Amino acid sequence: MKIFGLAGWSGSGKTTLLKRLLPELIGRGYSVSTVKHAHHNFDIDKPGKDSYEHRRAGATEVMVGSANRWALMHENRGGPEPSLDALVARMSPVDLLLVEGFKRDSHPKMEIHRPSVGKDLLCVDDPYIVAVASDETLPQVRVPVLDLDDVPTIADFILVHVELMRSVSHGAA
Repeated sequence: MKIFGLAGWSGSGKTTLLKRLLPELIGRGYSVSTVKHAHHNFDIDKPGKDSYEHRRAGATEVMVGSANRWALMHENRGGPEPSLDALVARMSPVDLLLVEGFKRDSHPKMEIHRPSVGKDLLCVDDPYIVAVASDETLPQVRVPVLDLDDVPTIADFILVHVELMRSVSHGAA
């Protein structure tokens, strides 16, 4: 399974880009899944639901399944946060796994950077950032800089980088 990440500071537009990339990549015939790093206290369950009550009563894992989807919730119960590798190992195989967040991990990633957010570029100190997508030109950056709004070109870059597609040429030959 090919893995590629979107990393950046909060408010940079990672989720917005991911929501635009998914239909682009799936429309090209690739199977794509995602994994997202969340803040410490996130919860996808709701009080009063049976699955929530199972977890509250002490279950380490609760699986909920239906005709439309299934979900597995695992309680760390004070244990360490799982690594990206451990989470990926639980994923079903697909052509491409897009990782949102996990900005300090060692997988290839594209930095999503908006100077208006007021944060430093991550690519300066991260050798795993292979490109930057931004809404402004960044002449100081030493990796390819892509237009944050040019989703087809960003998709091309990712697919070429993970070797799901050969190099593309834009424009007439």
